[in-house]
Amino acid sequence: MHRILSNTKGDRWIWLIVILLSVISLLAVYSSTGTLAYKRGVGVESILMKHLAMVVGGIALMYISHKLDYRYYAGISKIMMIVTIPLLLYTLVFGSNINNASRWINIPVIGLSFQTSDLAKLALITYLARTLSRKQENIKDVKESFLPIMGSVCLVFILIALANLSTALMLFGVSILLLIIGRISIKQIAVVCGAGFLLLMGVLFLGPRRHMYATRVSTFLHPDQAKPDKSFQSDHAKIAIASGGLFGKGPGNSTERNYLPESYSDEIYAIIIEEYGLVGGFALIGIYLFLLYRCIKIVTKAPKAFGALLACGLSFSLSIQAFANMAVAVGLGPVTGVPLPFVSMGGTSILFTSVAFGIILSVSRDIEEPRKVVVGEIRTA
Repeated sequence: MHRILSNTKGDRWIWLIVILLSVISLLAVYSSTGTLAYKRGVGVESILMKHLAMVVGGIALMYISHKLDYRYYAGISKIMMIVTIPLLLYTLVFGSNINNASRWINIPVIGLSFQTSDLAKLALITYLARTLSRKQENIKDVKESFLPIMGSVCLVFILIALANLSTALMLFGVSILLLIIGRISIKQIAVVCGAGFLLLMGVLFLGPRRHMYATRVSTFLHPDQAKPDKSFQSDHAKIAIASGGLFGKGPGNSTERNYLPESYSDEIYAIIIEEYGLVGGFALIGIYLFLLYRCIKIVTKAPKAFGALLACGLSFSLSIQAFANMAVAVGLGPVTGVPLPFVSMGGTSILFTSVAFGIILSVSRDIEEPRKVVVGEIRTA
């Protein structure tokens, strides 16, 4: 254990934040899975142990990812993109249908399933960071730089949006942010936004889930006119938050966990506020804001363009996802299927989030320990 701790590098505050989020996750999941355990006919402890195994596995993956020089992820990104596109297509056609959406692929033998959009987020952000950093000398060239970038962003966006619009929109926003930082011209960014808007309209008006999207938006904009079954989730999230008060009901004393769908995943923030009050809710917001602050410091100090773009894309992706989840829980947005990073019970989602944390820490480690010699002259911008 001492040897592992001594070999743990990177921003110490981020390591502390991850450990803190892990503890919060275990407490919240243990408290909110009673109904799920009853439906499955198992004890709550059984579900908690599986979640604990995922958290421990995630931290282990984060440790491994942060030990690998972040510049190697530039080469890995091409492989990830080549694998991701067929997986997204396969998911749309043959994926497991859960909550009227084909987002998951079942992994044979081990009995696990994973959401391919989690892999796609990691792949696209890494690929964009690599492409933008390597093409800075001819970044304005349409054929050499713009078309490959626009094609990858729009293709991944449409493949994710057909099954998971909220995730696709957040990833698209992070991609535009990277394009701006990567010095893509305003005209070219406008073209990407225009193409994204057309694809979005196609999904909203022609996509297989268009009726569900329309219902969710209508319920959010006109809650007083919504049918009770359509506003059930948002109504009970508001009840949980309102009943929590300033200091909450105390750990394990939630009542809305018995009524709130996905209380251990999409709506776990509402359960946290119910049990720990507004104090606990604001404290969690503060943790994610501090995480974003530490990541921004890493971005500003990164000596290479690839490291800065990589850390920026991954950190903003995690932060936007966190604040989107919390916004939905408190009624500031329509219901989505976005989990709270490293807090929600999400299986492989935790593993991919951990890898993202590990890559950010790898960039941070490079800042703390600049290498005099780079083996093999790894190409960077």
